[in-house]
Amino acid sequence: MLLPRFIFLSGPKISDSYRRFTTVGGNSRNSMEHGSGEESDGNDSEVEETYEELKNGKHQVKISDYVYTCPYCPNKKKKDYLYKELLQHASGIGKCNSAKRTARDKANHVALSRYLENDMGEHSGISKPAVEDDALADHDHDEMFVWPWIGIVANIPTQFKDGRYVGGSGSKLRDQLASKGFNPTRVRPLWNYLGHSGTALVEFVKEWQGFNNAMSFEKFYDANQHGKRNWLAKSETKADLYGWIARADDYNANNIVGETLRKIGDLRTVSNIMEEAARKTDKLVGNLTNVIEAKNMHLIEMESKFNETESSLSQLIMEKDKLHQSYNEEIKKIDSSARDHFKKIFNDHEKLKMLLVNQKRELELRGQELEKRETHNEHERKKLTEDLEMNAVQNCSLQAAAEQQRKFDEEVMILAEEQKKQKENLHNRIILLEKQLNAKQAVELEIEQLRGKLNVIKHMGVEGDLEVLEEVDLLLKSLREKEGELEDLEALNQTLIVQERKSNDELQEARKELINGLKDISSNAHIGVKRMGELDSKPFLEAMKRKYSEAEADERATELCSLWEEYLRDSEWHPLKVVQINGKHQTVINEEDEKLADLKENCGVEVYNAVISALFEINEYNPSGRYITSELWNYEEGRKASLKEGVTFLLNRWRHQKRKKGMD
Repeated sequence: MLLPRFIFLSGPKISDSYRRFTTVGGNSRNSMEHGSGEESDGNDSEVEETYEELKNGKHQVKISDYVYTCPYCPNKKKKDYLYKELLQHASGIGKCNSAKRTARDKANHVALSRYLENDMGEHSGISKPAVEDDALADHDHDEMFVWPWIGIVANIPTQFKDGRYVGGSGSKLRDQLASKGFNPTRVRPLWNYLGHSGTALVEFVKEWQGFNNAMSFEKFYDANQHGKRNWLAKSETKADLYGWIARADDYNANNIVGETLRKIGDLRTVSNIMEEAARKTDKLVGNLTNVIEAKNMHLIEMESKFNETESSLSQLIMEKDKLHQSYNEEIKKIDSSARDHFKKIFNDHEKLKMLLVNQKRELELRGQELEKRETHNEHERKKLTEDLEMNAVQNCSLQAAAEQQRKFDEEVMILAEEQKKQKENLHNRIILLEKQLNAKQAVELEIEQLRGKLNVIKHMGVEGDLEVLEEVDLLLKSLREKEGELEDLEALNQTLIVQERKSNDELQEARKELINGLKDISSNAHIGVKRMGELDSKPFLEAMKRKYSEAEADERATELCSLWEEYLRDSEWHPLKVVQINGKHQTVINEEDEKLADLKENCGVEVYNAVISALFEINEYNPSGRYITSELWNYEEGRKASLKEGVTFLLNRWRHQKRKKGMD
């Protein structure tokens, strides 16, 4: 019994696979016979004309020894064919009855089919890569093959580079084999510890088409003396690639090929594969039989349900007639009620019409009222224009005030310079005063010494001694002079003290004016006014956001911040204490204070630090009154700014504004 007949009898799936197998890999005699009779589908003259063009070489059909192309399908995705594939393509389009194919297109493909059969059959080179009509008939059905079908390619060129052997990629070799019509699904190069082994595994599809391609692959290399037998022959010089299909000896080999084959496949015979396919087909037939029986049972049930439905339908028809009669009666009633309803609607419409007329009159009256209001608005618009003119005049006044402010700033600068000079003079006077004070103390000491000498002389009791009397007179004269110098020094000292107080008062007044002038300046500047003892509300808001929603957090933060501002102003609350650290008295926070401890526990360290900072500022700048004071502050260095720094900052800002106005 022939193998194809066995495949056909094994089931519909296997017969379909076999028919596809014989169509691609077998003899194309049937295709040729159909091709010879297809010329009747096209115009004979067009067929002859195209055939002559092909014979004269006007169109290129053969690209290489085994690759062909269709000159009449240039836009098709698949452009490369084997000889039998192109013959099948041409004959198929030649006998196509689709409206998409024109008569000219059919005639071209009929001529191409005839040209391939008559003129290129001898030169097609198909005997090299193609398989015999029955690929399975040449092999024992019990021969062991590696499943899925796998071929072996040996003698792949390699190079020694960077301590390892390297070779071509598997995709490149797969494209080469695909161009010869073997259609591999994958080429797997084999690598070992030395690098590329020079061997690769060629994988084919599991169907019979894959076996057909694998056998074509093996026969091609056998025909070119590059099969397995030639590869194993030691006497021959190895050149080019060697290929064969993997069998049991390759699978069981103790090398990298055998190891890889054992990982990705197993050994099976053709008979086993065919029997498995037959079992699957029998199982499918059994399943289909069960499905058909179930369908028949379902059909019987449907027939009984149909009979029941038919009887119920006849009853429903009778009920329908009764309902139709009652429906007609209801329609008559509805018509009469509709007439009454339309009459009522007409009456309501008349009433609405009268209502609209009245509303129209009201709208006309409102229009007249709007005209009056428009007149009033015109009067208001004129008044607004006058107000704008007055605002313009006020703006001019503001500009004049700004000019006066500028002059005032200049005067402040001049005053600051004068205060600086006076301060330097005062400093010099203080130094002089200290020197004079030292001199005064020396004079007083000298006076006391003179008085002591005078008393000593008086107590000596030596009368009539002229020398003693002269010395006493000299001492008295010197004492009077020293007392006069002492009175002059005291008068000068009082004058310097008065001038120093006056200068300090003037400096404090200038500092207050400077603070008032800088209050409106943004705190982003490095010199500005800081409210000493004022609480920072940001930590309170962040703490409340962690406990409440965003809308409620703002209100809660405001209440808590206001509460602690009252605590800071409370003169009876004393959270600070003085301790001695390293021999010095310092003011620190009383850690046992209940309010601060509760605040730190409930609201966090940030809120606690904000309250402590405000508390120290109040204690430093206003411990008695405990209210917020304004201070000239250097934000960059975090300290109290000097009068010179404030005046310099104000002058630089004025110069910048003046330069900006000049550029505008």
